[in-house]
Amino acid sequence: MKVFLVDDEIVIREGVRESFPWDETPYTLVGEAPDGEMALPIIRDTNPDIVITDIKMPFMDGLELCRILKGQMPWIGIIVLSGYDEFEYARQCIKLGVREYLLKPINSTDLKEALDKVSAQLKEERKSLEHAASLRARMENDGKFVKEKLIGSLFTDEAVEEDARNVLKELHSMGCNVNAPFYVVVDAAFNPTGTGQEAAVVLAESSGGIVHVSAGRTGTRLLVLGDSAEDAEERAYAFSTSLVQELERVGCDTIRVGIGEIVDKPEEILKSFKTARHIRHLLAERKEEKSIILGVREMGEVSDESKVPSIISEAKLYMSQNYSNPNLMLQDVAKEVNMSKSRFSTVFSQTTGQSFTEYLIYLRLNKAKELLRNTNIKSSQIAHDTGYNDSHYFSYIFKKNTGLTPSEYRSQYQNQPE
Repeated sequence: MKVFLVDDEIVIREGVRESFPWDETPYTLVGEAPDGEMALPIIRDTNPDIVITDIKMPFMDGLELCRILKGQMPWIGIIVLSGYDEFEYARQCIKLGVREYLLKPINSTDLKEALDKVSAQLKEERKSLEHAASLRARMENDGKFVKEKLIGSLFTDEAVEEDARNVLKELHSMGCNVNAPFYVVVDAAFNPTGTGQEAAVVLAESSGGIVHVSAGRTGTRLLVLGDSAEDAEERAYAFSTSLVQELERVGCDTIRVGIGEIVDKPEEILKSFKTARHIRHLLAERKEEKSIILGVREMGEVSDESKVPSIISEAKLYMSQNYSNPNLMLQDVAKEVNMSKSRFSTVFSQTTGQSFTEYLIYLRLNKAKELLRNTNIKSSQIAHDTGYNDSHYFSYIFKKNTGLTPSEYRSQYQNQPE
């Protein structure tokens, strides 16, 4: 189980990071952040099973983070940290589906119990969903349910766009509400098809009704609902990222995922699907083995790939000039190159082979190593100069990536080229 920590108190983050016996448990700390706004893009990159978050934080507090995670990645289990005088927050957390609520200060025993409880819940829910999916497939002669057939009817070339509203009405009459202000279609192909389709069904059923699935000949098609255009795009990207990881977990390969344009009318769902399918076919022609690409929201056309290298170069230049800013975030760079957050994140990782967060750490640590080799500046100052307000967190990241503490690195490499 992968765990992510969000807390603005350095002491809390350091305590959880250093004092909890991670190596002796089935849990891995995959990242941390001081507030929800900084945490979100890293959570999307790392796709944790469990998020531990404080309630009161600057920029984006824990409640807002919980709301966004519930809306975009509801399969994540959330543990909330709080003080004694925050009962009203606790009540709101329960409404947001938070699994556990821990009072500060916390110790390793309490945290282990909470993680075990949430982990057991998640495993049981996944097991139940997998069993239900398997049972459904055995009960239905052709392996499809009426709902999936109706969803699938939205994606066939023979579909008449005007019939989409009738399909949505019929689904609604079955208790499946797929009416939303915005829609986006995800078209995924993978091998082996059957194993992956079952995994996709399980993941979609854990989405809380924001993703609906239909089996395809080479994979699966998914209808994603959104409250706004940006919300639909963020949900589609978050789900696609989780789907790829889940497909890999069950042994699938040759995974290609196309995300269509965002549309605001049921009649245009077919158009979104055609865009997604076109993108997936392009990935097949390029023989991409594991890719996610988004369509353009406004035009429904695949992005002009000839422009991608210059966009990435522009983004890298901006990051190299601003990495020392501790508040530099993915959305800042995306805005600089005139892209949405999800689209930029996808294009960047597809082109560079690194996530935004990984590349930012690479820039910061490269500069830190240079300063450690060539100067006598204190490690705490180097941390500050390379974008880390917390010198302890800087040391943790440095050792995690180099195998040495900053002082060990300086002793070994000072006045030597790397």
